[in-house]
Order: sequence, then C-alpha cells, then structure tokens
Amino acid sequence: MKAATIKPIKTALDNISRTELIHIILRLSKFKKENKELLSYLLFESNNEQDYIQDIKVEMDEAFKAINTSSYFYIKKSVRKILKSVKTYIRYSNVKETEVELLLYFCKKLRSMRPSMTKNQLLINLYTREIKNIEKKIGTLHEDLQHDYTYLLDNLKS
Repeated sequence: MKAATIKPIKTALDNISRTELIHIILRLSKFKKENKELLSYLLFESNNEQDYIQDIKVEMDEAFKAINTSSYFYIKKSVRKILKSVKTYIRYSNVKETEVELLLYFCKKLRSMRPSMTKNQLLINLYTREIKNIEKKIGTLHEDLQHDYTYLLDNLKS
C-alpha cells in the first residue's frame, strides 16, 4: 500500500465529520508511541513552551545521572540515546528557540559530565557537530535572541 501525500489527506480530512476525525486521531495514537507523544504535546503542552522545555531539561538531568560511567562505550551509547530523545522532542515542538535552548543545555550537560568527554574522540565529534548545528539555528532567530544565545554558546566554547 502506497501512502498518500499531504494534499489528498488534507482534502479528505476537510470532508469528514468531527466525530470521525476524533475516531481517526484516537486510532492513529494507538499505533506508535511517537504518535501518542506528539498528540500529547499538541493537546497539553504546546500552549506553555517554557514548562515543556523545563520538563525536558529535568528528563535530561536524570538521563545524564543514570549514565553508566564504567567505560566510554556505555557513555557514548547513553549520550547518543539522550540526544536522540532530545531531537525527537524538538521535532514535536517545531519552535526554533526551543531547539536552540535544548541543544545548548544538552551540550552544557555533556561538557560538564564526568569522566570528561575530552578523552574520547567520538564524544568530542558529537559535541562539535551539535555546536555547529546550534550556530546555524541561532542565525535564523530574531536579533535579540541571536545575541543572547550567542553569548551562551560562546560560554560553552570557551
């Protein structure tokens, strides 16, 4: 079965009743965890972005505390898992300020982690890649926000 593109889906959704739409959304939410998470964000958290950011930061803090630091293999695996979940949350939000703020916080946590990330090339590369990603995202923001986030980014670089 080939999936339809957005335009025919949008047209079809315009032509169905409210109860049918609710039924479709609930059925869609049963299939994947990500669908349920996105639906939860849209319904409950999208109206207060700052609380959403704080919840993710708390979750990041807990994840960084739970990292098995006995070897760099486990550290790398855990850090990649944390970054993957952060990027998923960023996709739900689709707000550039949220993305920059969460990635800055991720890099801050990675940099302050013990044992130091500077002893592992993969972690250094991951950190550098995210810093470059943040720089690109900052360039798309409003000038006042660019200044604030650039200041935070410069603190991370030094």
